[in-house]
Order: sequence, then C-alpha cells, then structure tokens
Amino acid sequence: MLTELRVRNFAIIESLTLPLAPGFNVLSGETGAGKSIIVGALGLLLGDRASVDLIRTGSDRAIVEGVFDVGRHPEIVARLDARGIDVEDGRVVLRREIAAAGRARAWVNGTTVTGGVLSEIGHLLVNLHGQHEAQSLLDPESQRAILDAFGGAAPLAERVRASFDALSALRQERAALAARRAAAERQADYLRHVVAEIDDAAPRPGEDAALDGEARRLENAEELRALALSAREAIEGDDGAALPRLAGAQRALAALQRIDPSLARLQELYDTGYYAIEELGRELVAYGRGIDLDPERLGELHRRRDQLIRLTKKYGATIDAVLETARRARAELDLVDTAGIDLAQMERREASAIAALGDAARLLTAARAAAAAALARAVDAMLPELGMPDGRFAVALERLSEPGASGAEDVEFRVALNVGHAERLLERVASGGELSRVMLCLTTILAAADRVPTLVFDEVDAGIGGRVALQVGDTLRRVALHHQVFAITHLPQIAARAHHHILVTKGVPEGVTTADVRVLDGEPRVHEIARMLGGDPERSVSREHARELLASAESGARSIARRGRRGGGVRAAE
Repeated sequence: MLTELRVRNFAIIESLTLPLAPGFNVLSGETGAGKSIIVGALGLLLGDRASVDLIRTGSDRAIVEGVFDVGRHPEIVARLDARGIDVEDGRVVLRREIAAAGRARAWVNGTTVTGGVLSEIGHLLVNLHGQHEAQSLLDPESQRAILDAFGGAAPLAERVRASFDALSALRQERAALAARRAAAERQADYLRHVVAEIDDAAPRPGEDAALDGEARRLENAEELRALALSAREAIEGDDGAALPRLAGAQRALAALQRIDPSLARLQELYDTGYYAIEELGRELVAYGRGIDLDPERLGELHRRRDQLIRLTKKYGATIDAVLETARRARAELDLVDTAGIDLAQMERREASAIAALGDAARLLTAARAAAAAALARAVDAMLPELGMPDGRFAVALERLSEPGASGAEDVEFRVALNVGHAERLLERVASGGELSRVMLCLTTILAAADRVPTLVFDEVDAGIGGRVALQVGDTLRRVALHHQVFAITHLPQIAARAHHHILVTKGVPEGVTTADVRVLDGEPRVHEIARMLGGDPERSVSREHARELLASAESGARSIARRGRRGGGVRAAE
C-alpha cells in the first residue's frame, strides 16, 4: 500500500507530505484547493507524461516521491527482483523528477529506471481511476480489455492476436509472390533477352580492370621499352653506371678491412646492395624483352572493352553489377516455373494458419462467454449498493463473420437501469453519474482479481448525492477490507465513511499560492464534515448533523466489517 506521498514544487504545491493509512482514505477540501493536483502528482509518479509546465513557478525542478509497503505482496517483490531492483523490509520508494530544462528522470529504490519501467511497476502498485476515466467504458476496445482481464483471458487474447498476425504475414507474402510472378510473366521476353545478351558476352568478375591494364601496356609499349632500357643502362652501362662505380667502393672497403677487421659487417651490407642492383638490371632486361608491339591484340582489347562498356551502360555501372542483373533476371524467370509450387505450399500453410487462428479464437470465445456471465453477476450484485436496485448489467458477445486480431466476436457492455426496460448499449442508457458507478463496480471487481494493493478514485462521486452517496461510501469502505482505498470527494456521506480523513487547504504565504494537507480527527473532522454538508460549520446544529453522519457511518462500518469477516467483501472471480 501507499504509506506516504511527498510532493515538492509541483503546480501550486511548494512542499507537501501526504500520510496515508490502511483501509479507506479520503481527501476533501474546497474546490480549487489542490486535490486533483495531488492526484496528478501521483499519476506522474506512476508513469504519466512529464511536462515542464508542471513545475511550480520560480522553481528549477519538480519532485514526486511515494513510499509503498509491499511486504504482503510477494508477487510484486518477485517482479521487482526480476528487474534487478532490491526490496528491503518490504519497502519500495518510487521517485520522479522533472527539470526545467525538460529532462525527466525516475528511480525505484534508488535504481535509475526508464519511464516505461516506472509505469510498469506503478501499475502493479496502484490502480488510478481518474474522474474522466468512466468515458473509456464506452470504447469497445476498453470493454473487451476489461472482460479479458476479469476472465484471465488476456493470454488467450494475445495468442489470437499472434495467430492473426502470422496469418496476415503469410497472406502478404503470398500476395507479394503472386505479384512478382505476374510481373515476371509480363516481362519474360525482356528478361530472356537480358540473360541471353549477358551470357553471350560472358563477362568475368574484374575483367574490365584487367583489360584496362593490358591495353594501357600495349598502347605505351615503345615508351615502356625505352624506359626499361634507360634504367638498365643506368645500372650496368658505361663507366658512369651504378655497378662499375660500385667497384671502386669495393676496393676501398677491402682496404678498410685490412686495417680494421671489425668492419667485416660492412662488406655484408655492400654485397647485399650490389646483388640487389644486379638483380634489378636483369629484371629490367627481361621486362623490356617481354613487351610486344601487337596492334592486333590491342584491337581485340578495344573491341572487348567496348562490348563490356555497352553492357555496363545497360545493366549496371560495373561488371559485378551486370552479373547481378543477370542473376536477378534468372531468378525472376525461375518464378514463372517455380512460383506455382511455392504458392501451393503457401496456400497449405495459410490453411494451417487459419485453422490455428480458429482454434485460438474458439478457446477465447469460450473464456469470454464464461467471464461475461460471471462479470454480469458480480456487477449486478454491486449495483443495488450503489443506488441502482433495479439495474441489470450484461456483456453481449456479437459474433463476427470470421476471427480477427481481437477474436471472433465484438464485446458490448449493456445495462438496463429501470424495471421493464430491455438491456441496451451502455452509452445509450447511462447518465454521467450512473456511468461513474458502473465504472466503480468494474474497477473494484477487476482490482480484486488483479490484487492491486491501492485503488485511487478521483471524484467518483460525480453526478450522485443523497442516499446513493451513502451507498457509494459503504461500497468503498467494503472494498477497503481487501485494498487500500484513496478517494477524492466533495460529498460528506462518502468522507464520513473513511478510516483516514485528510484535508487539503490553499493559502498565500509570502504572496505565492500554495496547497497544504493535514489529517483530521475529532472536532476538526466534525468541522470539515459540517462544511461539506453545506451548513455553517461554526453553528452547533451543523456540527451536530456532522456528528450524526459520522456516527451512522461507524455503525455501518461495523456491519461491513462483520460481513467482511463472513466473506462478504469484493472477491475475484473464480
């Protein structure tokens, strides 16, 4: 459960610490005091979108921190451990920070996490039901998700989606292959021409570069011969050439060694250089003799190069690209002959995928049918407690012509809220207040199934009053037998049912508006209930009325507690 919420420099809040207790917690205060801002801060902590607009004017960052006790929820500890987050003494601390520069950061027990991980962990800890969330009941996707969550059918729904995705991928693959085959059939003559022209030329990888090198040598044969001869003459020609001049160096080295025998190593260096230059001369002679003046061969090279250039202009910038064009053309031609076999195989795979989707959809339909009946019974049991004694809730499964990504049926929530009226779509029957109460039923039932420790209701009392408000308060108190409940309300009937009452006030210290909270008990709580009743809280009659409401709430609470011990609280569907 959430034991403490700390908020600093968030919207109009400068610094606030909200203490929460087990059971039913209620937050009250004048309109505009900051109650919904506190819920917004909690939403930010649970992974809602961060915005610099939330930072209090004049501050450089906003910080929200929540302390949770998960000692009685080993499944949450296990999920955190899987994320590499240590939990000591069952304590989890979430922290979210928004800097004015626009950067948002998050931590869980001091470990930095992404916003996605924070949201995942936050949804394990708290189910936040906002004041406008009831409208989501009108969305078919939400209705389907609610039913699947209640019936534990989410894994089956995911299996159906995966089967549908696999079938869709197969159909797309088959359509693409059929389109390629049709295109290949239309272009078959051209493709055969491409293959024949390239095959007739028979280009070899790297052939163009080799031809360029050979042609360059033949085109410059006379110059190459002359250069080779000139280099050879410089090495071993007349007395001024390299080798004859080195003879003088040899005589000098011999004289040096006669005087200083330690210079023998210099003779080794001389020998190495001399023999290398001598070998260079022989290589130049062989190279010059190997150069032919062959105009006929040069003509052949030019003709072959022209042929390859024509290919590269038509089929690719290089010979390798031309060869790749030929490979692709052959592959497309092969489609004309082989695609029929491949398409037949794909049709068989598609039939298997259709069967797999059908099997998964049938299992999901059966699970949804069972869940629909159980959910209807659970909601029907709660409707009288929320001021709709004649209300009936039903979940209709409208079968589709064929299974889709979400199954073989549409899910529709229907209600009949008055005697003698048939069940109709929820959006056509329920008022705002009735919709909120149906949402309260579903939220509490689902939370019981999901074992979420803390339920937060932001103004679930919208559109109700009088005796219905008392019934809503009793329902929230009953839910609090199994969960921590945190509700924001304007109604004294609901506030009086709380175990823990917190008042939000707004002031202007030092000329800047800020919000603060304090826990109410005894006479301060009587004073607040009197204010919520609409009377003058300073008058004794208003305070007496408030005391009567609190006393009746305590009497009802004892009855709820007795029912809870006998198993009368909200239970998850079996």
